[in-house]
Amino acid sequence: MPALDEARRRDDLDPLAQYARQFATEGSIHLNGNSLGPPRGNLAAELDRVVSGQWAPRQVQAWFQDGWLELPRTVGDKLGTLLGAGPGQVLVAGETTSTTLFNALTAACRLRPDRPVLLIEAESFPTDLYIANSVARLLDRELVVESRAGFDEYLRDNGTQVAAALAAPVDFRTGERREIRPITALCHAVGAVSVWDLSHATGVLPVDLDANAVDLAVGCGYKYLGGGPGAPAFTYVPTRLQSTVDFPLAGWHGHAKPFAMTQTFIPADDIDRARTGTPPLLSLVGLNHALAPLVEVGIHELHRRSRDLGEFFLECLDGSRPELLDQLASPRDADRRGGHLALRIPQADKVESALADSGVLVDARPPDLIRFAFAPLYVTHEQVSRAADALCRAVEGGR
Repeated sequence: MPALDEARRRDDLDPLAQYARQFATEGSIHLNGNSLGPPRGNLAAELDRVVSGQWAPRQVQAWFQDGWLELPRTVGDKLGTLLGAGPGQVLVAGETTSTTLFNALTAACRLRPDRPVLLIEAESFPTDLYIANSVARLLDRELVVESRAGFDEYLRDNGTQVAAALAAPVDFRTGERREIRPITALCHAVGAVSVWDLSHATGVLPVDLDANAVDLAVGCGYKYLGGGPGAPAFTYVPTRLQSTVDFPLAGWHGHAKPFAMTQTFIPADDIDRARTGTPPLLSLVGLNHALAPLVEVGIHELHRRSRDLGEFFLECLDGSRPELLDQLASPRDADRRGGHLALRIPQADKVESALADSGVLVDARPPDLIRFAFAPLYVTHEQVSRAADALCRAVEGGR
């Protein structure tokens, strides 16, 4: 078992391996953290602390006495440390990723009211394409959908017509990276607003929002962040845009004086203008709880660990079934990948099912992709070795 011995040796040398004991994985190997990560083992105790220790005895007064009203900003600032964003620029309003993207994309177009085009990559996550299409119809803009290469070319050749350009730093299918800095700089050069969907990057890849001068960004809380099923999404608005960005969803929590209960909406002059209605408190508590070890470790170590796990997975395949590497749909260079990679395997759904029967959780995407995600804190090298072995058996059994 040379691969397994080597895996254990690497885990022994890496202090981050100890974090896996904190998570309730129920004995499964979770290589689908780019869809939904497992909870930390003491999440139930944390929720009970809030329900029994705050909600039950204080009821509505807990909003003011226990910091509930500040949680959208408190959790946002914690996320900011992983996103390379200074305090007061990230908010978790409590909305879904779809709603948050709609809010940000509409606001981006409103920042350039005289420009007719909304630009998006064809390889975007389907929801992004659906929301972009809806925003374009709502605002009477032209939606231009371009391939990755065509996206850059369109910006260079027709950028003065573009109101907003939406892209993602990680391809949700293959894990291929998209560098944020050059695209954002190109947007600025032509006067377009850059919008980034960070859902498949947050918690596993440095995105350096402030340093890259990103205009607007959104992301979900349930993938690598492990905030739980349907965990609320976040919005990033840099300080330089907070007084001018005009969000379409004008809820009372986004008002400059929410408890004045006035009939006219006056937006807050800071990140609070991205708030909408009363936030889902328990979902915020779950996300806040999930962030603790991620913030403790820091994004650069998280990225390093994820990268190491992904490379070891490919080493294991090379040692046992090297022909599978010919099916790699992701870049071979680890620096060009996010936290997951994908293989093109015939009957991918059946292989996924066989892996699940072996206790290895992955996910298939049509027509023939299987994605393997290497979340840094609850996946170990030993698990990666066992998963690679299970994949080889599943592929062989499918023939």
